Amino acid sequence: MTLAPTPSSPVMVVSGGAAGIGLASASRWIQSGGRAVLVDRDAGAAERAATTLGDAARGVGADVTSRTAVDTALASVAAVEGRVDALVNCAGIARPAPAATMSDDDLSVLLDIHVTGTLRMCRAAFPLLKASRGRIVNIASVAALAGMPQRLNYTAAKSAIGGLTRTLAVEWAPEGIRTNAVGPGYVRSALTETLKERGELRTEGIEARTALGRFGEPEEIAECVQFLASEASSFVNGHLLMADGGLTIDGNWY
Repeated sequence: MTLAPTPSSPVMVVSGGAAGIGLASASRWIQSGGRAVLVDRDAGAAERAATTLGDAARGVGADVTSRTAVDTALASVAAVEGRVDALVNCAGIARPAPAATMSDDDLSVLLDIHVTGTLRMCRAAFPLLKASRGRIVNIASVAALAGMPQRLNYTAAKSAIGGLTRTLAVEWAPEGIRTNAVGPGYVRSALTETLKERGELRTEGIEARTALGRFGEPEEIAECVQFLASEASSFVNGHLLMADGGLTIDGNWY
């Protein structure tokens, strides 16, 4: 059941919101009666995705690697929606490569999108989050806790998300802003399908290592995001909630 939004309904802003976990998180928020702004570097994809969610969603084009674009996007939210109650940072890419041959660009691009992009979104949303005493949910990964061959750039970026989350949690708590993160395991998405097609992702080993024996679904991660983005988690701050089917605990000892 989806509750009808009102002009005063709480607003969630989601970077990387045109697909995958971002879109699923926006959909779940709208089901609870909120409104969502989908921010994506592909403005057309953001607008099309918003259309699938109905009148409670709006798509905005912005590349998180550009401070100007991010600031403009949040200025649009301030002008149109007038508030931000939850910010979800989902924008990200993967660029697997062996560490010995990884280029500087392979590393810097991922850090700029995942880490600095998250900071840009948080910084731009800060005045609106302060006004609403809102919540931030950053998307980390199992890569924040584990060594993953040929993913040095990704593991470095996702580990940094953990540090960024903890620091904002203590620095912005006096403003009433709670900051947490979700650490998804492998989730069925357009990104994982592309990696599979390129031969850069072997699903058999991942499923065997995951206690639940399968990939997650975007909607399952969205439920964790919803918890951290709502008042249901009112005393949770600076936490990394792993949603990985048991991959990081890997109980397959024998």
